[in-house]
Amino acid sequence: MNCAEFEIDLCDYVDNTLEPSRKLEFETHLKECAACAEFAHDAMGAVAFIGRVEEVTPPTELLTRITFAIPSTKAPKGVRSWFTGPLQTIFQPRFAMGMAMTILSFSMLGRFAGIEVRQLKPSDLTPSKILAAADDKVHRSWQRAVKYYDNLKLVYDVQTRLSEWTDQEEQQPAQTQTGKQTQNSVDTSRPSEGKGQK
Repeated sequence: MNCAEFEIDLCDYVDNTLEPSRKLEFETHLKECAACAEFAHDAMGAVAFIGRVEEVTPPTELLTRITFAIPSTKAPKGVRSWFTGPLQTIFQPRFAMGMAMTILSFSMLGRFAGIEVRQLKPSDLTPSKILAAADDKVHRSWQRAVKYYDNLKLVYDVQTRLSEWTDQEEQQPAQTQTGKQTQNSVDTSRPSEGKGQK
């Protein structure tokens, strides 16, 4: 047993509620450690002193004074506190948490609707303005998506036309080469026919 465990078990030892195996360890440490023995001696002396002191009964006038000094739940007539009445119910934890969640919800809706907190006015928190801002955000997003699709369609059309033109250019030289070869063969055959007729 170390000194920290000794201090934890000291109360149970003084009250005589410590388990027998633990009590044996406690007493062994008590004999070995001088600092813990002194601490236990002081604690046992304090408990013995408290046990010898007779029970004190308070005077009756003290209880009366304490009773009159305790504030009542209701303010006396003629005296109004700013914390009584409707404000007292507002500052109860359940209403305060409800208000905090409402403010958080409105701030999140404002953030998603694009309303900056610096420009926020009480008139911006009306449901019609929040709905209009959300509707505007949805329409802008839809228009961006449509524009992106149209641009993508245009790019696809341009790429298709370019590939068609390159295919035509590749086919055109091949056709001209085959056309020249057939024309050369026709031209070579004609002069020989002419020579043979003469």
